Amino acid sequence: MARIALLSSDLLFGSKVQGGLQAAGHEVTIARGADAEADLLVVDLVTSSYDDDELTSLGSAGVVLGFYAHTDQEIRRRAEAAGFDLVVPRSRMMREMASLVDRLVPA
Repeated sequence: MARIALLSSDLLFGSKVQGGLQAAGHEVTIARGADAEADLLVVDLVTSSYDDDELTSLGSAGVVLGFYAHTDQEIRRRAEAAGFDLVVPRSRMMREMASLVDRLVPA
């Protein structure tokens, strides 16, 4: 079981991610920023506009998984450059969230 901090301003999608990860046996808390104490920080890059400094702060917060709208390749590139460990489209996050977490935070 991983301790996961979720940073998302989208209540509907955030609750789906939280529920899916809890169903996979993980402890999920809602984060307010990069300072959350967790094994993994999951960042919604769809609903918030992050500047490069904010992305760098998030990317240096430990192990970080970001998800983005598949049409926004620029935010994917910026998050990867900022140090995110993995950045995936939102649709992949929904399909594979448990296996993505397992890949980043082995048991």
